[in-house]
Amino acid sequence: MTDNIPLQPVRQKKRMDSKHRGGCCECLRCCGRRDPRPRTVWLGHPEKRDQRYPRNVINNQKYNFFTFLPGVLFNQFKYFFNLYFLLLACSQFVVEMRLGALYTYWVPLGFVLAVTVIREAAEEIRCYMRDKEVNSQIYSKLTARGTVKVKSSNIQVGDLIIVEKNQRVPADMIFLRTSEKNGSCFLRTDQLDGETDWKLRLPVTCTQRLPTASDLLQIRSYVYAEEPNIDIHNFVGTFTREDSDPAVNESLSIENTLWASTVIASGTVVGVVLYTGRELRSVMNTSNPRSKIGLFDLEVNCLTKILFGALVVVSLVMVALQHFAGRWYLQIIRFLLLFSNIIPISLRVNLDMGKIVYSWVIRRDSKIPGTVVRSSTIPEQLGRISYLLTDKTGTLTQNEMVFKRLHLGTVAYGLDSMDEVQSHIFSIYTQQSQDPPAVKGLTLATKVRKTMSSRVHEAVKAIALCHNVTPVYESNGVTDQAEAERHYEDSCRVYQASSPDEVALVQWTESVGLTLVGRDQSSVQLRTPGGHILNFTILQIFPFTYESKRMGIIVRDESTGEITFYMKGADVVMAGIVQYNDWLEEECGNMAREGLRVLVVAKKSLTEEQYQDFEARYVQAKLSVHDRSLKVATVIESLEMEMELLCLTGVEDQLQTDVRPTLETLRNAGIKVWMLTGDKLETATCTAKNAHLVTRTQDIHIFRLVTNRGEAHLELNAFRRKHDCALVISGDSLEVCLKYYEYEFMELACQCPAVVCCRCAPTQKAQIVRLLQERTGKLTCAVGDGGNDVSMIQEADCGVGVEGKEGKQASLAADFSITQFKHLGRLLMVHGRNSYKRSAALSQFVIHRSLCISTMQAVFSSVFYFASVPLYQGFLIIGYSTIYTMFPVFSLVLDKDVKSEVAMLYPELYKDLLKGRPLSYKTFLIWVLISIYQGSIIMYGALLLFESEFVHIVAISFTSLILTELLMVALTIQTWHWLMIVAELLSLSCYIASLVFLHEFIDVYFIATLSFLWKVTVITLVSCLPLYVLKYLRRRFSPPSYSKLTS
Repeated sequence: MTDNIPLQPVRQKKRMDSKHRGGCCECLRCCGRRDPRPRTVWLGHPEKRDQRYPRNVINNQKYNFFTFLPGVLFNQFKYFFNLYFLLLACSQFVVEMRLGALYTYWVPLGFVLAVTVIREAAEEIRCYMRDKEVNSQIYSKLTARGTVKVKSSNIQVGDLIIVEKNQRVPADMIFLRTSEKNGSCFLRTDQLDGETDWKLRLPVTCTQRLPTASDLLQIRSYVYAEEPNIDIHNFVGTFTREDSDPAVNESLSIENTLWASTVIASGTVVGVVLYTGRELRSVMNTSNPRSKIGLFDLEVNCLTKILFGALVVVSLVMVALQHFAGRWYLQIIRFLLLFSNIIPISLRVNLDMGKIVYSWVIRRDSKIPGTVVRSSTIPEQLGRISYLLTDKTGTLTQNEMVFKRLHLGTVAYGLDSMDEVQSHIFSIYTQQSQDPPAVKGLTLATKVRKTMSSRVHEAVKAIALCHNVTPVYESNGVTDQAEAERHYEDSCRVYQASSPDEVALVQWTESVGLTLVGRDQSSVQLRTPGGHILNFTILQIFPFTYESKRMGIIVRDESTGEITFYMKGADVVMAGIVQYNDWLEEECGNMAREGLRVLVVAKKSLTEEQYQDFEARYVQAKLSVHDRSLKVATVIESLEMEMELLCLTGVEDQLQTDVRPTLETLRNAGIKVWMLTGDKLETATCTAKNAHLVTRTQDIHIFRLVTNRGEAHLELNAFRRKHDCALVISGDSLEVCLKYYEYEFMELACQCPAVVCCRCAPTQKAQIVRLLQERTGKLTCAVGDGGNDVSMIQEADCGVGVEGKEGKQASLAADFSITQFKHLGRLLMVHGRNSYKRSAALSQFVIHRSLCISTMQAVFSSVFYFASVPLYQGFLIIGYSTIYTMFPVFSLVLDKDVKSEVAMLYPELYKDLLKGRPLSYKTFLIWVLISIYQGSIIMYGALLLFESEFVHIVAISFTSLILTELLMVALTIQTWHWLMIVAELLSLSCYIASLVFLHEFIDVYFIATLSFLWKVTVITLVSCLPLYVLKYLRRRFSPPSYSKLTS
């Protein structure tokens, strides 16, 4: 069968986690320390340690004080280009090889290195200041002397640290105590794993029971913890208290941990520090920052190697024509030095200064305010991106849930008709307050067709009760916390939950009149529109899990004694639980296509006997030792039958402004977008549809969960049969596929118009980026806003951080920082495109400038019996590539072929750049031929037209050369800028003014004659006019794509 993938063994790469573990271990070994191992940590006694632990410092710098200069110099001289010029300059210390003054070689090289060192130093200082800000954050520490303030960098393993609400956790800790009455706390982990759901954390039971926090120092207790590793979802440890009788032992799991980079969302907590510094889970999940070298720089480096080959060939030819006479090896070296201009040292300076200009232009662009360029070495990369890998939460979305739709089957309520829902609720409670309770119970029990008001009421009440949301009251300056809690003060109430979806639902029920005002472990209080409090007892809660995809709650109404089982969940599981209906599947599909997150809400009324029977079986199942989870699930499923379908709810995670048009622009530009998120599969799929990452006409292939090689093989075969289909895959399935079928999977995924990876760990995101780079050879750009995106951003060829609600960690680690996702379109289409095209033009023009003078030198040497004598000496050779031509040539960094509005309107222009045509072997060869033609015309013209003096050759040829360069700049420019005109006139003025001081090289009286002027004019016209004619003919008969838009 042609579809099948052969079951053949593949080269298994090291997994990311093993790489990181290896990297950590290597680091420890080279520092003379042992491998990480399990540890015993005594509470409040950091001095009782059984091994050395790293300092709790965050360090994102590439160098330190001692490695900075060697590191920067090594990074410069490891490239052939710079190493060549270093050897060239050093050769001038040898007398036999010296061709001129030392400064003609060392000044340009010194200038190049100085620019590089200053730029790197500025970036390192900025990075140091950012790290210092994080390391200097102040925390409270419990000691025998009381509470003391301590910097984050001075926190040690074993310290008892107090963390306030909304404060970042400074180190990996075990949760010991909380100020919350319910004995738990919520944790925001979006900086760590990208999930917006708040996580519930539980303190160690033994320490939570202590009367005060200071008692933690009075007990003899310790935590035994596993060795540091990168797994952020699991933890194994034990807590032991020795001074009680008998000794207390508690097992510790992920529920008892507070990992660094998370934020406390409720109450004040106390924890004992377990891991610090490089052993933090968050640090082990990020890769070391690397020095990114742009593809453009590598291509220029390749061209310089070709030029070096040409230099060697020309030198050998010159010596060969001398028949290798005398000390020919010294002659070869002298010719190598004589023709060294073939490789222009000013190329590196011009390109580096060009990058600084591009960075300045990006920062100054009023259309993308707040954009910061943190790495000024790779702006050209932005013009050649083939794959964009983006985070979801906070990058594509605002991370704000909004209730959009309530569907009852026969009628649906949108945002514009919520006042109808409000009036239904109001009428029900007004009517109920007038009816006696007995009649009310009878009415609900009868099988008569319900009124619309009662149907709406049942749906809203179910939504208000079936959740895990807790209302919390805080003082607002006017009302204190205790009073606000007693009177259910609306202005002081905030909702806490592990899911923003649930908060959105509860906020909506409040807006239509049924308000959640109180909740603890055993009861819920709702307030009606009339201010009456409804009390419900919580009998059982069945929390949401990724396997069950639903949550349930059994409550008893205190006023009527009715027991009701409410349930909400995903449509795929709820369809088999609710009573038969003919609208559920269709409406769920309609709402999902709108990008809404759909929940199905149902209920079932239970008699007292039914509930007692269920409870007995449920308790029995929970006590069983074997197959406990299976037996519990079976008991719950006995209730989940023939439930009454109440409604569908549609919640939208609001997209960032202009996400859809931005993604469409990127698609039209030939960029494939992959979404990598730590969120759930359903949520990720909804957002992909809502953002139009997946177009309405495209099918979506949801890669089912695979756990072994055989399952992966079958699923890949099923996927291979699909065409033009977006892929949605979970992190676990992805890991299995990459383990056994890395090549086959990447080949299929790269053909997809869009890919969504959900439940992705931070290291997996970086692994996907690296695989894309290796498999396709194309440039990647990663966009994210959370700490969990840092690895991906640093691994990509171009990392973009979005400053959002998840903090600045991603934007600080990125090469470019933006404030909104929509700015990415302009950053790539306008600035990326311009930077690449300008650098391509600039580099080729600088090469042309150097090849011209080298061609003239070759002609001069060949005419004068192949002598290794320089044509131009001293200041002429330095002035040629600096004050005489530098400004006009460098002004090409201001050139643009189309206006920015046109570049945004026609993203197809960007697609042309992906082929690398602005700087290719073809364009390079054309410029080489132009240089040889012009250099030969100028030199032979000067030799033919000069009459007596040799200095006349120098005067005629050098003046013609300067004028030719200025005219060629004018020929190359596509859109004139006033600074370009200034640069041209300034350079010409500088040359004319300097002739007075150049009497050593040029006959000042000769240049004032008419003979000089007509000879220079003729030579210049012959060298430039044919090129102007060719350019006109090309524009006329074969215009480039952009010229059609500008005409």
